[in-house]
Amino acid sequence: MATLTIRLPDDKHERLKELAQSRGISVNKLMEELSTIALVEFDTYTRFKAMAVLGSPQAGLQILDKLDALEQN
Repeated sequence: MATLTIRLPDDKHERLKELAQSRGISVNKLMEELSTIALVEFDTYTRFKAMAVLGSPQAGLQILDKLDALEQN
């Protein structure tokens, strides 16, 4: 396991400590959870971009049209 040192403004550090405390976890665990969320978002975006390159714009528009029709009902 690696150790990471970051510099944060004091007020942000205090807010993160309060958030961690409200969740009943350590700041370390909170940062681990937040970094996991960031990585999942990045991976999802990267996968979406890769699929978009391989996909058909026309097929994508048809799917969006179907979703719009479902939403209107």
